[in-house]
Amino acid sequence: MPFDVSVTLPFDNLHAPQEFVSLDAVRVIAQAAEQAGFSAGAVTDHPVPSYRWLDNGGHYAQDPFVLLSMIAAVTTSLGLLTGILVLPYRNPFITARSVASLDVFSGGRVQLGVGAGYLKPEYKALGVNFDTRNELMDEYIRAMKLAWSGEDFAFEGTGYTAVGNRMLPAPVQKPHPPLLIGGNSKRAIRRAAELGDAWHPFFNQELGANTAKTATISNTDDLRSGIAYLHEHCATIGRNVPPAVVSCGLFTIAPGWNVQQAIDSIGVSREMGLTGGTASMVADTRAQWCDQALAFGDQVLSVINDG
Repeated sequence: MPFDVSVTLPFDNLHAPQEFVSLDAVRVIAQAAEQAGFSAGAVTDHPVPSYRWLDNGGHYAQDPFVLLSMIAAVTTSLGLLTGILVLPYRNPFITARSVASLDVFSGGRVQLGVGAGYLKPEYKALGVNFDTRNELMDEYIRAMKLAWSGEDFAFEGTGYTAVGNRMLPAPVQKPHPPLLIGGNSKRAIRRAAELGDAWHPFFNQELGANTAKTATISNTDDLRSGIAYLHEHCATIGRNVPPAVVSCGLFTIAPGWNVQQAIDSIGVSREMGLTGGTASMVADTRAQWCDQALAFGDQVLSVINDG
């Protein structure tokens, strides 16, 4: 079975804006990722993070749908991954419209990674109740699936009501783009089993100030336990084929990265039953980013799926 490796894109790197924050940077980097053979390029979602979080290791993020639209325009096959979209931040029908439009105009390339998020100050700034984020996640996924049907629908939500609405064109991918459910908690794992196409866990460390406590996956034993719980819950709810498992934090590509370590890391993930993952990339310049991407494609991606 093929193992799909996506890559984080560097357009949140404001330390070198001349290298990464321009339309030309989007074109050059996205095309390098596509040429290298990455399955998708991943962008993040932090519309208005707190300065405390930013000053303690957090990062900025560009608007994910703006970026992915530009990426779609300069590539032909690269997947368009939100890694992740904090779903409760936006009305679900606004999100559904953005996703469907992007999927149609990109020829069916959207991969929708979604999660509940953990930044209380960002929730507060956006006027969304942090304590109800898990309930909103489940509700919004159900609402979006109705909107993506292309049929007339009605839905009673939290502070909004669809009394008889329709959204066209529907996504190219049927019944909708793949939903990768992010999060490490048992609640997130149950959500993946009940509503998702994949569980999208991430290897995490301390996430800085002003965050909620998040479940930790720091090693393969933690991940194996999560997968076991995923299969257990699928059996409980009668889902015969569990969702795929696609990890974040698969491998870090940085100056001095080791080819064999990358191949071995992917091999361990594959042995555990994962079907893909997202590699992160560290680079100081656009040229360095592209060189590393192409080298990874030539020395790793071409090897792991050979034959």
